[in-house]
Amino acid sequence: MKHGKKYLEAAKKVDRAELYEVDKAMELVKEVASAKFDETIEVHIRTGCDSRHAEQQIRGAVVLPNGTGRSVKVLVFAKGPKVDEALAAGADYAGGDELIPKIQNEGWLDFDVVVATPDMMGVVGRLGKVLGPKGLMPNPKAGTVTMDVAKAIADIKAGKIEYRLDKANIIHVPIGKASFTAEKLAENFNALIAALVKAKPAAVKGQYMKSISVAPTMGPGVKIIANRY
Repeated sequence: MKHGKKYLEAAKKVDRAELYEVDKAMELVKEVASAKFDETIEVHIRTGCDSRHAEQQIRGAVVLPNGTGRSVKVLVFAKGPKVDEALAAGADYAGGDELIPKIQNEGWLDFDVVVATPDMMGVVGRLGKVLGPKGLMPNPKAGTVTMDVAKAIADIKAGKIEYRLDKANIIHVPIGKASFTAEKLAENFNALIAALVKAKPAAVKGQYMKSISVAPTMGPGVKIIANRY
């Protein structure tokens, strides 16, 4: 993959052989974010898990103490009073069966997170082929299948992010924006790592986190010391 001049200039600031302490890595990742927009800072964690085994899967969510820096549109599938409760709690959209054709036939996807009450999962299941590949399917482990829609919405709007293992056994998650201070990025990073340590599958043998890097949307990655987790 060919990189542009800005990327190559930024890459010179990073020692690819060095594993950085968290605080230094966050200062450096801000420095190499040189795009004209406020870049998202992402963490990429290569794990020692094997996603082919159900007992080594990782999926969950964590509320980042400083949020993600982006506004999130929430769609809630619910019935009756729960629809009003969702809208009162700040949901951008809420409804039931009537939303299915809009998503299925019209390709409407103007939302970032989907929450559903358990009694609506039969309906939402019909959207599996559309929502599943986009990572939008509600899931009890992520707290997006719940009767407490108000709490789910509040958490999401406050900066709740989902984490899950991909087929290559890597976890990719945003922890903020380049405009955040290095301290805020470090706090978010530490909250994420604490949640992942707690979620470590008992079946995983050997080193849990094999490598950790943090990178802006358009910039090079900065490696973080991983063997302490």
